[in-house]
Amino acid sequence: MLTVDFSRFPLAPGDRVLDLGAGGGRHSFEVLRRGAHVVALDRNEKDVREVNTMFEAMSEAGEAPEGATAVAVTGDALDLPFPDDSFDRVIISEVLEHIPDDEGVLAEMFRVLKPGGLAAMTVPRYGPEKVCWALSDAYHEVEGGHIRIYRGHELVERVEAAGFEPYGDHFTHALHSPYWWIKCAVGVDNDKALPVRMYHKLLVWDIMKAPRATRWAEKALNPLIGKSFVVYAVKPRAASTEDAA
Repeated sequence: MLTVDFSRFPLAPGDRVLDLGAGGGRHSFEVLRRGAHVVALDRNEKDVREVNTMFEAMSEAGEAPEGATAVAVTGDALDLPFPDDSFDRVIISEVLEHIPDDEGVLAEMFRVLKPGGLAAMTVPRYGPEKVCWALSDAYHEVEGGHIRIYRGHELVERVEAAGFEPYGDHFTHALHSPYWWIKCAVGVDNDKALPVRMYHKLLVWDIMKAPRATRWAEKALNPLIGKSFVVYAVKPRAASTEDAA
Protein backbone atom coordinates (compact mmCIF):
# COMPACT_ATOMS: atom_id res chain seq x y z
CA MET A 1 0.00 0.00 0.00
CA LEU A 2 1.66 3.17 -1.23
CA THR A 3 0.80 6.58 0.19
CA VAL A 4 3.09 8.51 -2.15
CA ASP A 5 1.74 8.84 -5.68
CA PHE A 6 4.72 8.26 -7.96
CA SER A 7 2.94 9.90 -10.89
CA ARG A 8 3.28 13.14 -8.89
CA PHE A 9 6.69 12.22 -7.52
CA PRO A 10 8.63 10.99 -10.57
CA LEU A 11 11.75 8.84 -10.26
CA ALA A 12 14.36 8.05 -12.88
CA PRO A 13 16.56 4.95 -12.90
CA GLY A 14 19.74 5.78 -11.05
CA ASP A 15 18.17 8.42 -8.79
CA ARG A 16 19.42 8.33 -5.22
CA VAL A 17 16.44 8.17 -2.85
CA LEU A 18 16.19 8.37 0.95
CA ASP A 19 13.17 6.74 2.58
CA LEU A 20 13.28 8.42 5.99
CA GLY A 21 11.55 6.49 8.76
CA ALA A 22 11.08 3.63 6.31
CA GLY A 23 9.42 1.26 8.78
CA GLY A 24 8.52 -1.96 6.97
CA GLY A 25 9.91 -0.57 3.71
CA ARG A 26 6.78 -0.32 1.53
CA HIS A 27 7.96 2.81 -0.31
CA SER A 28 11.57 1.62 -0.42
CA PHE A 29 10.54 -1.57 -2.22
CA GLU A 30 8.65 0.43 -4.87
CA VAL A 31 11.63 2.77 -5.34
CA LEU A 32 13.90 -0.23 -5.89
CA ARG A 33 11.47 -1.72 -8.42
CA ARG A 34 11.71 1.56 -10.35
CA GLY A 35 15.47 1.22 -10.71
CA ALA A 36 16.67 3.82 -8.22
CA HIS A 37 19.34 3.61 -5.54
CA VAL A 38 17.42 3.58 -2.26
CA VAL A 39 18.56 4.05 1.32
CA ALA A 40 15.87 3.04 3.85
CA LEU A 41 16.63 4.64 7.22
CA ASP A 42 14.84 3.81 10.45
CA ARG A 43 15.73 3.83 14.13
CA ASN A 44 14.13 0.41 14.67
CA GLU A 45 16.85 -2.22 14.22
CA LYS A 46 14.33 -5.05 13.73
CA ASP A 47 12.66 -3.19 10.86
CA VAL A 48 16.04 -2.46 9.31
CA ARG A 49 17.03 -6.14 9.40
CA GLU A 50 13.72 -7.22 7.87
CA VAL A 51 13.89 -4.60 5.11
CA ASN A 52 17.42 -5.68 4.21
CA THR A 53 16.21 -9.28 4.05
CA MET A 54 13.44 -8.25 1.66
CA PHE A 55 15.89 -6.28 -0.47
CA GLU A 56 18.00 -9.44 -0.83
CA ALA A 57 14.92 -11.50 -1.71
CA MET A 58 13.84 -8.97 -4.33
CA SER A 59 17.29 -9.04 -5.89
CA GLU A 60 17.31 -12.85 -6.01
CA ALA A 61 13.81 -12.88 -7.52
CA GLY A 62 14.80 -10.44 -10.25
CA GLU A 63 12.50 -7.67 -8.99
CA ALA A 64 15.36 -5.16 -8.82
CA PRO A 65 16.38 -3.77 -12.22
CA GLU A 66 20.02 -4.07 -13.23
CA GLY A 67 22.09 -1.32 -11.65
CA ALA A 68 19.59 -0.50 -8.89
CA THR A 69 20.84 -0.78 -5.32
CA ALA A 70 19.21 -0.83 -1.90
CA VAL A 71 20.31 -0.83 1.71
CA ALA A 72 18.54 -0.30 5.03
CA VAL A 73 20.39 1.44 7.86
CA THR A 74 19.68 2.58 11.40
CA GLY A 75 19.82 6.28 12.05
CA ASP A 76 18.38 9.39 13.64
CA ALA A 77 16.08 11.60 11.55
CA LEU A 78 17.40 14.64 13.45
CA ASP A 79 21.04 13.83 12.68
CA LEU A 80 21.18 12.13 9.31
CA PRO A 81 24.50 10.37 8.58
CA PHE A 82 24.79 11.80 5.06
CA PRO A 83 26.59 14.78 3.51
CA ASP A 84 24.74 17.83 2.21
CA ASP A 85 23.05 17.44 -1.19
CA SER A 86 23.24 13.63 -1.16
CA PHE A 87 19.85 12.60 -2.56
CA ASP A 88 17.68 13.30 -5.60
CA ARG A 89 14.51 12.39 -3.72
CA VAL A 90 13.47 12.14 -0.06
CA ILE A 91 10.33 10.40 1.23
CA ILE A 92 9.02 10.67 4.78
CA SER A 93 5.70 8.86 5.22
CA GLU A 94 3.63 8.83 8.44
CA VAL A 95 6.63 9.84 10.58
CA LEU A 96 6.49 13.57 11.34
CA GLU A 97 3.46 13.15 13.63
CA HIS A 98 5.62 11.02 15.96
CA ILE A 99 8.55 13.44 16.37
CA PRO A 100 8.52 16.44 18.77
CA ASP A 101 11.05 18.38 16.68
CA ASP A 102 9.39 18.03 13.29
CA GLU A 103 10.99 21.28 12.14
CA GLY A 104 14.41 19.77 12.84
CA VAL A 105 13.56 16.73 10.72
CA LEU A 106 12.42 18.93 7.82
CA ALA A 107 15.65 20.91 8.11
CA GLU A 108 17.70 17.70 7.86
CA MET A 109 15.66 16.59 4.84
CA PHE A 110 16.35 19.92 3.17
CA ARG A 111 20.07 19.64 3.93
CA VAL A 112 20.57 16.18 2.39
CA LEU A 113 18.37 16.83 -0.67
CA LYS A 114 20.09 18.11 -3.81
CA PRO A 115 19.00 21.48 -5.21
CA GLY A 116 16.18 20.77 -7.63
CA GLY A 117 15.41 17.52 -5.80
CA LEU A 118 11.93 16.49 -4.69
CA ALA A 119 10.51 15.60 -1.28
CA ALA A 120 7.28 13.77 -0.44
CA MET A 121 5.82 14.11 3.06
CA THR A 122 2.73 12.30 4.34
CA VAL A 123 0.89 12.59 7.68
CA PRO A 124 -2.49 11.50 9.05
CA ARG A 125 -5.23 13.88 7.93
CA TYR A 126 -6.77 16.16 10.54
CA GLY A 127 -10.44 15.11 10.38
CA PRO A 128 -10.12 11.30 10.37
CA GLU A 129 -7.32 11.52 12.93
CA LYS A 130 -9.43 13.65 15.30
CA VAL A 131 -12.12 10.94 15.22
CA CYS A 132 -9.53 8.32 16.19
CA TRP A 133 -8.26 10.44 19.08
CA ALA A 134 -11.83 11.07 20.28
CA LEU A 135 -12.67 7.35 20.23
CA SER A 136 -9.51 6.03 21.86
CA ASP A 137 -6.76 7.36 24.10
CA ALA A 138 -4.82 4.14 23.52
CA TYR A 139 -4.62 5.00 19.80
CA HIS A 140 -2.12 7.78 20.42
CA GLU A 141 -1.10 7.70 24.11
CA VAL A 142 1.58 5.06 23.66
CA GLU A 143 5.36 5.26 23.58
CA GLY A 144 6.36 6.54 20.17
CA GLY A 145 2.73 7.31 19.28
CA HIS A 146 1.21 10.29 17.54
CA ILE A 147 1.92 13.52 19.41
CA ARG A 148 0.16 15.98 17.10
CA ILE A 149 -2.51 16.26 14.44
CA TYR A 150 -1.65 18.49 11.50
CA ARG A 151 -4.13 20.69 9.74
CA GLY A 152 -3.24 20.75 6.07
CA HIS A 153 -2.07 24.35 6.05
CA GLU A 154 0.11 23.74 9.12
CA LEU A 155 2.16 21.07 7.38
CA VAL A 156 2.48 23.18 4.24
CA GLU A 157 3.65 26.15 6.31
CA ARG A 158 6.28 24.03 8.07
CA VAL A 159 7.48 22.68 4.72
CA GLU A 160 7.78 26.21 3.35
CA ALA A 161 9.55 27.44 6.49
CA ALA A 162 12.18 24.71 5.98
CA GLY A 163 12.97 26.22 2.56
CA PHE A 164 10.99 23.89 0.29
CA GLU A 165 8.60 25.03 -2.42
CA PRO A 166 5.42 22.87 -2.36
CA TYR A 167 4.10 21.95 -5.80
CA GLY A 168 1.17 19.69 -4.98
CA ASP A 169 -0.87 17.85 -2.37
CA HIS A 170 -3.71 15.37 -2.08
CA PHE A 171 -5.59 13.04 0.27
CA THR A 172 -5.49 9.25 0.04
CA HIS A 173 -6.54 5.96 1.70
CA ALA A 174 -10.19 6.91 2.34
CA LEU A 175 -11.17 3.25 2.76
CA HIS A 176 -8.73 2.95 5.65
CA SER A 177 -10.35 5.66 7.79
CA PRO A 178 -13.41 3.56 8.77
CA TYR A 179 -11.12 0.65 9.59
CA TRP A 180 -9.25 2.72 12.18
CA TRP A 181 -12.46 4.20 13.54
CA ILE A 182 -13.76 0.67 14.12
CA LYS A 183 -10.50 -0.37 15.80
CA CYS A 184 -10.56 2.67 18.05
CA ALA A 185 -14.20 2.00 18.97
CA VAL A 186 -13.73 -1.68 19.91
CA GLY A 187 -10.16 -1.42 21.23
CA VAL A 188 -7.05 -0.66 19.20
CA ASP A 189 -5.47 -4.03 20.06
CA ASN A 190 -8.67 -6.02 19.66
CA ASP A 191 -7.97 -7.56 16.26
CA LYS A 192 -10.34 -10.48 16.96
CA ALA A 193 -13.48 -8.34 16.98
CA LEU A 194 -15.73 -9.39 14.09
CA PRO A 195 -16.10 -5.89 12.55
CA VAL A 196 -12.31 -5.48 12.58
CA ARG A 197 -11.70 -8.89 10.99
CA MET A 198 -14.34 -8.36 8.31
CA TYR A 199 -13.14 -4.90 7.36
CA HIS A 200 -9.53 -6.07 7.33
CA LYS A 201 -10.48 -8.79 4.84
CA LEU A 202 -12.06 -6.10 2.66
CA LEU A 203 -8.90 -4.01 2.72
CA VAL A 204 -6.65 -6.97 1.90
CA TRP A 205 -8.95 -7.94 -0.96
CA ASP A 206 -8.88 -4.37 -2.24
CA ILE A 207 -5.07 -4.15 -2.08
CA MET A 208 -4.56 -7.50 -3.76
CA LYS A 209 -7.26 -7.29 -6.44
CA ALA A 210 -7.73 -3.51 -6.91
CA PRO A 211 -11.29 -3.93 -8.25
CA ARG A 212 -12.77 -0.99 -10.12
CA ALA A 213 -15.64 -0.55 -7.67
CA THR A 214 -13.43 0.07 -4.63
CA ARG A 215 -10.92 2.11 -6.64
CA TRP A 216 -13.71 4.41 -7.80
CA ALA A 217 -15.20 4.55 -4.31
CA GLU A 218 -11.88 5.50 -2.74
CA LYS A 219 -11.19 8.13 -5.38
CA ALA A 220 -14.58 9.69 -4.68
CA LEU A 221 -14.15 9.53 -0.89
CA ASN A 222 -10.52 10.70 -0.67
CA PRO A 223 -11.41 14.42 -0.63
CA LEU A 224 -13.87 13.76 2.21
CA ILE A 225 -12.27 11.15 4.49
CA GLY A 226 -8.86 10.34 3.04
CA LYS A 227 -6.77 8.97 5.93
CA SER A 228 -3.48 10.57 4.83
CA PHE A 229 -2.48 14.02 3.61
CA VAL A 230 0.44 14.12 1.16
CA VAL A 231 2.56 17.15 0.27
CA TYR A 232 5.11 17.27 -2.56
CA ALA A 233 7.83 19.91 -2.64
CA VAL A 234 11.03 20.86 -4.43
CA LYS A 235 14.29 22.19 -3.00
CA PRO A 236 14.96 25.38 -4.98
CA ARG A 237 18.09 25.64 -7.05
CA ALA A 238 20.46 28.40 -5.95
CA ALA A 239 20.24 31.49 -8.13
CA SER A 240 23.17 31.80 -10.49
CA THR A 241 25.39 34.90 -10.63
CA GLU A 242 23.82 35.87 -13.98
CA ASP A 243 20.32 35.53 -12.50
CA ALA A 244 21.31 37.67 -9.54
CA ALA A 245 22.67 40.33 -11.90
